[in-house]
Amino acid sequence: MKLDTMNWFTEILTGTGVAHSIFIYAIVIALGVILGKVRIKGISLGATFVLFVGILAGHFGLQIDMNTLKFIQEFGLILFIFSIGLQVGPSFFSSFKHGGLLLNCLAISIIVLNIAVALGIYFGVGDTSITDMVGILSGAITNTPGLGAAQQTLIETQGDAASALNESMSMGYAAAYPLGVVGIILSFIVLKVIFKIGVDKESKEIEDDKTNSQLQPHLVTYKVTNKLIIGSTIHHLHQIIDHNFIISRIRKGDGHVHIPVSETIIEEGDLLLVVMSQQDEEMFDAVLGPHEKMDWKADPDPVTARRIVVTKSEFSGRKLGSLRLRMGFKLNVTRVHRAGLDLLASPNLALQVGDRLTVVGNIKDIDRLANYLGNSEKALDHPNIFTMFIGIVMGIILGSIPLMLPGMSVPMKLGLAGGPLIVAILLGRYGYKLKLITYTSSSSNLLLRELGICLFLASVGIAAGGNFAETVFNAQGARWVLYGFLITFIPLFIVTLVARGKFKLNYCTIMGMVAGATTDPPALAYANKTAGNDAPSVAYSTVYPLTMFLRVITAQLIILALA
Repeated sequence: MKLDTMNWFTEILTGTGVAHSIFIYAIVIALGVILGKVRIKGISLGATFVLFVGILAGHFGLQIDMNTLKFIQEFGLILFIFSIGLQVGPSFFSSFKHGGLLLNCLAISIIVLNIAVALGIYFGVGDTSITDMVGILSGAITNTPGLGAAQQTLIETQGDAASALNESMSMGYAAAYPLGVVGIILSFIVLKVIFKIGVDKESKEIEDDKTNSQLQPHLVTYKVTNKLIIGSTIHHLHQIIDHNFIISRIRKGDGHVHIPVSETIIEEGDLLLVVMSQQDEEMFDAVLGPHEKMDWKADPDPVTARRIVVTKSEFSGRKLGSLRLRMGFKLNVTRVHRAGLDLLASPNLALQVGDRLTVVGNIKDIDRLANYLGNSEKALDHPNIFTMFIGIVMGIILGSIPLMLPGMSVPMKLGLAGGPLIVAILLGRYGYKLKLITYTSSSSNLLLRELGICLFLASVGIAAGGNFAETVFNAQGARWVLYGFLITFIPLFIVTLVARGKFKLNYCTIMGMVAGATTDPPALAYANKTAGNDAPSVAYSTVYPLTMFLRVITAQLIILALA
């Protein structure tokens, strides 16, 4: 009876059914996630530890049916890639503006040098196959999607022979990954020592730049003294000053505060609260008059400011000016908060679901606009499943289209990594034009990303675990570790020296740029802790979209060209 009692547990642990597969995945992911939270010197590997637990499980004979494993691995990769694309899509093209061009060029330089060092070792030393080298390259730059893209390309081009090659590639990735993280952080330390950088001084420079930022909406109160504009309307003032600005409130000589409309007449002594870009302040100084200290919040008139969330899908893609808020609601919109950034509320700004509008006016008018736009936080919590799965369909179709490139014997396909990534980026940026709601809350996006990457890493680890010890823990494995460290450190050493020595970039910004160029969250965590401000995160998010795209595509190109 006791033996029968134990049979059910043995079947779950070593069987071949659905329960066995789910059980093994759950154990591997749970242990990997909890161990990934362990910090050494403030650094943790996060979800990447799932890979190592999967390797350990495979080493001790816990296997999963190959068809099931492939399905879960590829589905996890699609979830992860697509979620990343939706997240970075809105900022993908704008990341090349406002100083982002230099950071992206430096990140591209790191990518090119990573590949150059890897190919130099491959052709120069000649003791490692190109598939293993791509695995080492992906581990050295801590880029899991690149590994997935390369493995998917092998499956499409090599057929049944891809299984053994992908297994070996995963081992190269696992061997190079730990020192990849160490090499990234070591480059931070070496740069700091060479240039004798004081982090406190660098942080103060960041704070000063943020205070003087010309990209954020800038509020100034003016007292009208210029006789040339007295008697003009707000509409006429917009013709005189041909820049984006908003007069949020106006206080007349009788002491009452009003929400101005186009026909409002400007009188001498009026106090105007103007929202503008900071670089335009001198122009307003010349046209309007002197600055005036005014606490608008303390004004007794029933004028208030409140944030309203756009949650109705019919407003996605609508221009802000088309809402006629001043005429229809007697309200002014001063700022639009989107994806962590405050944007100037210009009439040509296309709205997206999830935008938060800062509006000024009478509380009853604000309530009317809130009902009109939705203003339901609860609605934002509802996931847009249709957009996700129709996007995945489009991504798979795009990824399956053969592209014949010069010099390649077989056509290139973007595959299950590149196709969904490109579609997700385009949907994240332009989905509103197709009337698709692409907004997902940060928690929902993070859940899908973490679920996808954990399923992918667990699958890779379990598949590679059987032969990992005998392949890696020997002279060959030691060489892989060394190659990975060289691929990591040499490009970062060169580019960080250029970034600091030639372009004089702030140390905090350089750390974030490097973490983004290597798509490495542990390095970003270290940079944020060292800097004590959000400068590393800003630089990381600036280069991350293009970097992720290039890492995925270049991994496939190397396999297609050389494998």
